[in-house]
Amino acid sequence: MALAQELYSFPASKLDSFVAQWLQPTREWKEEVLGTVRTVEQFLRQENFQGERGQPRDVRVLKVVKVGCFGNGTVLRSTTDVELVVFLSCFHSFQEEAKHHQAVLRTIQKRIYHCQDLLDLGLYNVGVTDGVPSGLIFTITTRETWEPITVTIVPAYRALGPNDPNTPLPPEVYVNMIKADGYPGSFSPSFSELQRNFVKHRPTKLKSFLRLVKHWYQQYVRDKCPRANLPPLYALELLTVYAWEAGTQEDANFRLDEGLATVMELLQDHELICIYWTKYYTLQNPVIEDCVRRQLKRERPIILDPADPTHNVAEGYRWDIVAQRANQCLKQDCCYDNRDTPVPSWTVKRAPDIQVTVEQWGHPDLILWVNPYDPIKKLKEKIRRSRGYSGLQRLSFQEPGGARQLLRSHCSFAYYGIFSHIHICLLDTIPPKIQVFVKNPDGGSHAYAIHPLDFVLSLKQQIEDRLGFQSQEQQLEFQGHVLQDWFDFKSYDIQDSVTLTLSRKREGKASFAPS
Repeated sequence: MALAQELYSFPASKLDSFVAQWLQPTREWKEEVLGTVRTVEQFLRQENFQGERGQPRDVRVLKVVKVGCFGNGTVLRSTTDVELVVFLSCFHSFQEEAKHHQAVLRTIQKRIYHCQDLLDLGLYNVGVTDGVPSGLIFTITTRETWEPITVTIVPAYRALGPNDPNTPLPPEVYVNMIKADGYPGSFSPSFSELQRNFVKHRPTKLKSFLRLVKHWYQQYVRDKCPRANLPPLYALELLTVYAWEAGTQEDANFRLDEGLATVMELLQDHELICIYWTKYYTLQNPVIEDCVRRQLKRERPIILDPADPTHNVAEGYRWDIVAQRANQCLKQDCCYDNRDTPVPSWTVKRAPDIQVTVEQWGHPDLILWVNPYDPIKKLKEKIRRSRGYSGLQRLSFQEPGGARQLLRSHCSFAYYGIFSHIHICLLDTIPPKIQVFVKNPDGGSHAYAIHPLDFVLSLKQQIEDRLGFQSQEQQLEFQGHVLQDWFDFKSYDIQDSVTLTLSRKREGKASFAPS
């Protein structure tokens, strides 16, 4: 098989022909590889793997799925690595899979040596991979294929069942996975059909784009830095899909050179990348929402697997090396037009816009869309244009289990680790009034405007109006001391944006009167 030409020597205007001539696999070659793999699939489907003592006795294969580039239709001509996910009857839950995963791998490994069809094909180098999750890996040489074929088999729990893999799953499927508390990505094979379909049914031009980016990555990053801890190809694939979605609004007709330049620029800004999809799961479920929010607060780059919200596929790798190589790519002919002008890139934000629900007591909610990297002052300007406030806007938010926080104008939502939809509280104040937060007995909180010279009772009356909690039954505390109704807030040295605790009055609690 002829070696691929140097991408950097091709002008931007000829990238389509470059992909067609050097990266697109021929039908004959692809069929030769898959013909060999079908022998492996037949072995798996027909074999009844009897487990050892203390292990599942009846291990049957429910389904075999080709994943990776052969599964989603983005295989490069030079690729001879095939990944198979095998759903097994002995796994009835994520916990069972975690418990018996290694034992099942050993059982399959023993049985594969007894498959004469595979031995006749030239089976050798059978071993277990070190990845998460681990899999069985072996090599096959045949007369038909030009190079040895490497096959990886990963056993998995069939979490999807008979569900349509193109529709959102019942939330309890993801809740069960999250509660199983596996290592990030350890249960991803259970959702491999979703991962495959995320790309498989996309336009042909996007698949050419993916081949181009993957070829660049293999030729100019992996081959140049073989010992570095580099990101997996899957992370580059997802980043490329995001660039296309955001940069073209999913247009099937676009320029490959512009797409390539866009991905290279995104890679240079890897420390800002924070992307995820909710195609297969919903943030309406509190367990899933909490899982995703925790993921989005981690160190960037963040690229959440669209099929597995527990797995940031970009975490822990040498993105700085990738960024250096991307910078070099932007200086090559493939990113310049015929007039020696850099190819323009698409406008793609480093994180998608989020929905912000602005809540204000006595007013209907206001829904706005903002980018996490925009300063909060831009959001305040949007609110001012929508409602015409002339006072001082005080915006605050509270995440589950946390304290209410003030959103400062010069900061951004990204500064607070907010990259998904959020509810915020708006308080419109006119100096010298200040804002205080009151933590409710249920753990939630609200913001109130007070004058430093107001009596504590005036705040209790505001609370009664909002919550229906009778003022005479309320108890407000500040720094562990109970506040008395007929003292003003200045007496207690209560400053702007402090938090007071609300509870029901009880006997025996000492009040705190300022001296």
